[in-house]
Amino acid sequence: MKQYLTAFAMCQSMFCAIPFPVRVWDDGARGRMLLFLPLVGLEIGILWAGLSYAVRLLSLPNLVGGLILSVYPFLVTGFIHLDGFMDVTDAVKSCRQLQRRREILKDSHVGSFAVIGLALLMLTQFALFASCKQDTDCRILCLVPVVSRACSALAVTALPPMNTSQYAGQQKPVAQLWILLLVLAGAIAAGFAGFGKYGFALLGCLLGFCLGLRRAYAGLQGMNGDIAGYALTLGELCGVAVFALL
Repeated sequence: MKQYLTAFAMCQSMFCAIPFPVRVWDDGARGRMLLFLPLVGLEIGILWAGLSYAVRLLSLPNLVGGLILSVYPFLVTGFIHLDGFMDVTDAVKSCRQLQRRREILKDSHVGSFAVIGLALLMLTQFALFASCKQDTDCRILCLVPVVSRACSALAVTALPPMNTSQYAGQQKPVAQLWILLLVLAGAIAAGFAGFGKYGFALLGCLLGFCLGLRRAYAGLQGMNGDIAGYALTLGELCGVAVFALL
């Protein structure tokens, strides 16, 4: 039990910028850390939905509300997934040989493709939130980060990692894979049961994640945290698109 609590504390501290009272690290618990990623997503999602409700309660202008809601998911994660999105965009769009693409992935410099990708991402997400109808059920935002992070944890658990990945050499128990699959299916089922047609936003998130993962994994031929962040970012964008346009 202690290792699971430690794994949760590690996951919270690594993947969320919200202050956590306990900062610990135990290499023995690292393999269990991904189990708690959807739980961290639920925390982020509840705050996202609450922020959306507050924007409406205060009757903020659409453009101001759209800006707040579009930047929140990046601020609350300390930009860790956005960093992966930019790194993978630079690497995959370079169209170089595989070894060079992997070098670009690890390069700390920001390339033009990353800047263009970031600008398009932010403008699209901002436009979607600014276009939301007043009667849109914002509660579904509770579950969008759960689905994106369950997908991310599944991808890291199931797919062969790059040699340079922090997940290389870790044991990947089958039980963890099944737990994450159940969490993903349960979140999507809860979305349709609780929010009706807005459950399709979760399917949009799942589809966006899968398409982003396919693109990045094929281009880099291996899995790592940057690819997980890239696919997660695209998945949430697609989930927001369905949510906003319903």
